[in-house]
Amino acid sequence: MPDHNEKRILVTGAAGFIGYHLCLRLLKNGMRVFGADNVNSYYDVSLKRARLNELAPFENFTFLEGDLAEEGFVQHLFVETKPDVVVHLAAQAGVRYSIENPRAYIESNVIGFFNVLEQVRYHPVTHFLYASSSSVYGNRDKTPFSVEDRVDKPVSFYAATKKSNELFAYTYSHLYGVPATGLRFFTVYGPFGRPDMAYFKFTKAILEDNPIDVYNGGDMLRDFTFVDDVTACLEQMLFSPPKPDDTGAPNAIYNIGNHNPVKLIDFINAIENAIGKRAQLHFLPMQAGDVEKTYADIESTRRDFGFEPKTQIQEGLQQFVNWYLSYYCQK
Repeated sequence: MPDHNEKRILVTGAAGFIGYHLCLRLLKNGMRVFGADNVNSYYDVSLKRARLNELAPFENFTFLEGDLAEEGFVQHLFVETKPDVVVHLAAQAGVRYSIENPRAYIESNVIGFFNVLEQVRYHPVTHFLYASSSSVYGNRDKTPFSVEDRVDKPVSFYAATKKSNELFAYTYSHLYGVPATGLRFFTVYGPFGRPDMAYFKFTKAILEDNPIDVYNGGDMLRDFTFVDDVTACLEQMLFSPPKPDDTGAPNAIYNIGNHNPVKLIDFINAIENAIGKRAQLHFLPMQAGDVEKTYADIESTRRDFGFEPKTQIQEGLQQFVNWYLSYYCQK
């Protein structure tokens, strides 16, 4: 068996939620990890720094700070790290913010993605994995969402940029033989999560006796996926690049979801139970860019990587609430 601990793994977005958890898992398993991030102010920078502080003690971790939208930095990054595998998680996240500030999504999700692809082209790697999103499925009645479904009608600018990433990656696979795997994440949650995510906002509001905004009467369904289940799957995928498809392109896309949608109002109840306190609910209509449901078909992910999400919603939310209380309420 090859010694994967000798491989050099570059994780972009290392100060982000999923990036941090993936780096931590790989470092604990003895791998050589390089992290890159611009540590921008889209949300609390101190939270991003706290994640990096958790990674800093590992001798096999090196962090490089810079903006992937700057071609010079990305060139420097690849020369310095000489990666065998790249996991590109850096992106401007958030559906609603993409309506307010679409330019940030072009700079990060399009230009930044292109810059990384170019370096993967000129500094070949054994596997290029990148973050896509369940948002590419848009609003549809057919469930569960399959990677075989057409996804050409995005309902948010964020989703459009993620679909563009999939197209760019396929083209580079076809033209230059880049072994690329797209990861359609379904509402990932857990400790050290993103403050712009609903479960984070709900927890904060409940603890502070503030009402929470509940869109679409709480009838929306989300395929909430615990972050440890996600990173366990990514670790399995690192050294298994896709085989050429029927066009000869070594390219694949997988759903990374829980395959068990939860109604938003039930999700709120689970947070209430984890905190031990009731929420004040403020019901609002559907928001622009939102979708009514997400539901992942994970059959191919299960078949190819043994992916079996293990964390039930109450257990995962209890872990998040425990972290939240320790991080924010014991300072």
